[in-house]
Amino acid sequence: MAAAAAPRPTANFIAALSGTSSAFLFFSVVVLGLVSSARWIARTTLQANVPTTADIPTAARVGAPAAPPRPIYSISCSAPQLRSLNLSGGARTPEASQTLALALSSSSSCRASPHPAPASTTASVSSSSNSSSCPSYFRFIHEDLRPWRDAGGITRAMLARARVTASFRLLVLGGRAFVQRFRPAFQTRDLFTIWGVLQLLRRYPGRVPDLDLMFDCADWPVVRTHLYRGKHGALMPPLFRYCGDDRTLDIVFPDWSFWGWPEINIKPWDALRKDLKEANNRVRWLDREPYAYWKGNPAVAVTRQELIKCNVSSTKDWNARIYKQDWFRESKAGYNDSNLGSQCTHRYKIYIEGTTWSVSQKYILACDSLTLLITPKYYDFFSRSLMPIQHYWPVQNDNKCDSIKYAVDWGNSHKQLAQRIGKQASDFIQEEINMDHVYDYMLHLLTEYARLLRFRPVKPPEAVEICPESLACQAEGLEKKFFMESMVKSAHDAGPCDLPPPFNPQELTMLKQRKEHSIKQIQTWERRFGRA
Repeated sequence: MAAAAAPRPTANFIAALSGTSSAFLFFSVVVLGLVSSARWIARTTLQANVPTTADIPTAARVGAPAAPPRPIYSISCSAPQLRSLNLSGGARTPEASQTLALALSSSSSCRASPHPAPASTTASVSSSSNSSSCPSYFRFIHEDLRPWRDAGGITRAMLARARVTASFRLLVLGGRAFVQRFRPAFQTRDLFTIWGVLQLLRRYPGRVPDLDLMFDCADWPVVRTHLYRGKHGALMPPLFRYCGDDRTLDIVFPDWSFWGWPEINIKPWDALRKDLKEANNRVRWLDREPYAYWKGNPAVAVTRQELIKCNVSSTKDWNARIYKQDWFRESKAGYNDSNLGSQCTHRYKIYIEGTTWSVSQKYILACDSLTLLITPKYYDFFSRSLMPIQHYWPVQNDNKCDSIKYAVDWGNSHKQLAQRIGKQASDFIQEEINMDHVYDYMLHLLTEYARLLRFRPVKPPEAVEICPESLACQAEGLEKKFFMESMVKSAHDAGPCDLPPPFNPQELTMLKQRKEHSIKQIQTWERRFGRA
């Protein structure tokens, strides 16, 4: 069915939009500091890595005074590990991995492992910075921690209250990690989150300060802002998780999938990001299907079930091509139809939340397609810096089908502008959400958090030391494969990017107003189109 052409905005606005988008792109290029680091391809065996001539600093090769060698890491398992631990008195279920429980049952594999030098409690994390400025979304680190800064810091009593829903407790003491697990997380969320922290300790040895935190791997943020106003601020629990919203105070941290998601065969982010970039080069935007694409599990949320109604039918074409994902069937077929690199074939891709925020957001934005972002409620660590019309096209949640149809009609009538927005989003993901910046975000967040602690972290008797060996030597299958692929092989030469300053109240107000203005402009166009 032929789609009706969308009315063109005024010539003046098109010119302004084009100029503004170009300005945005130019600004992002100017301020972006590329962090260069040597990368090794992870072997799938557990044998030691042998440094090559390329790994030796130039000064050392030509006979000049050499800097102290950076640590080179490997993993060696002395003997096959037994996987006989019974987690729940019954058979092992696919919802929870045994690996973390096995590692916590014995820390013997960590005793012989070398540990980074303890971090100085007074040194600044940026004291040996690489002189590049962190992306703007790092400024939200200050916002996420502001409630506790305003309260005068984090006390033991506050931390204890965060245990109520926490999946695990993590301590870093002298560069070593200790974990107390309270309850298994869904699938391997806790396992890969802890693995990510261990890689941070390897990447920046001696820079992660002593700290004590609680982490909740469940979807929903739970620290309600209204419960901790005034005198109740002294009870405010500092709880880390993967997403937040405007009504909660949960501290947002990069999600587990950056190091891999074995249950659905999603690679670690470094490898997947390259796959998505290659996919963009295979199919030009103009050669892609001129429709909006979404594939996922609609059963997890009512809003996704409503999205299914926007699919093409014999009587109506909303310009959307919606596909249900059956993960059970996909697992049986080896995920042959779930390769994210093969899903960048439409000019438009839909992002819609599930129970909360979805890890699929970064995969969708990386496709060069114009992202049609259905009004979100939740944010992750980087998404608060995404801007309507610059990085995505806003779609109304309460009028999805009409809104999607208009967006596709508009994009097909203004191909150059639509393609530009899609490219700006994928550039943002490729350049500012790479693993260098993920690790830098983690380091800055944990450092600023540690500065707020009003007590000296001490290992509780229940906490067990965890190291890369204790996890990798217990892992099997895709868990082990993804561990080896995402493992940090050596310490980073330079320091992290420079943490930008906090927002002032006026900046936050202007940021909010700018987003609202862009969204209202789109909604005005849609209403005019509907009346026509």
